[in-house]
Amino acid sequence: MPCCCPHSQSAGRFFSRFARHYRRRFRKKGFEPSQRQLLEGIERVGFRDATLLEIGSGVGALHQALLQRGAASAVGVDLAPAMIEEAEALAREDGLAGRTRYRVGDFVEEAETFEPADLVILDKVICCYPDARRIVESSAARARRTYAYSIPRNRWFTRLGMVCVALALRLVRSDFRPYVHDPEEIDAWLSAAGFIRRYENHTIAWLARVYVRG
Repeated sequence: MPCCCPHSQSAGRFFSRFARHYRRRFRKKGFEPSQRQLLEGIERVGFRDATLLEIGSGVGALHQALLQRGAASAVGVDLAPAMIEEAEALAREDGLAGRTRYRVGDFVEEAETFEPADLVILDKVICCYPDARRIVESSAARARRTYAYSIPRNRWFTRLGMVCVALALRLVRSDFRPYVHDPEEIDAWLSAAGFIRRYENHTIAWLARVYVRG
């Protein structure tokens, strides 16, 4: 089902422009530091034989790496059709097509149509939604055991950076906007959903956290 709101449609168009670049960059340089931190946290709590659901899966590199390291299967969903095309190509190249499934759409609008997974991942995704609580609570409800995410750190320089990006997007008449959400609010929502934080790390700009059900 295609996404219906202007913000989601604009986000899909925006990220589709960079899909091929993201895939080529990953093949050349590998994971970004914040993604390596997220993988470290997931490895610490365990993921062997787990089913995965990655929301905002991009070109699929993160969950495909977990499949190569022992996870069972993965579902990826993304607003950007070109991202899904690149993820499917990457999975075929690495022999993972039989263990991956992909959907184009807005998870927030379609959350109840997704089967629960052992591990739910949102890498640089919560910051793409204006309603952080809605995406966190709807995605946490699909996580049986583990929940992992990364977001921009709530610091003055990241907030300033988001303001600059928003202004640039306004100039090109895009409805998409990035956001800096309060990580302590996210922590409270996940705690209320029965999760306990087991890992935290950060770079200058990004915060990575991993939770398990209590």
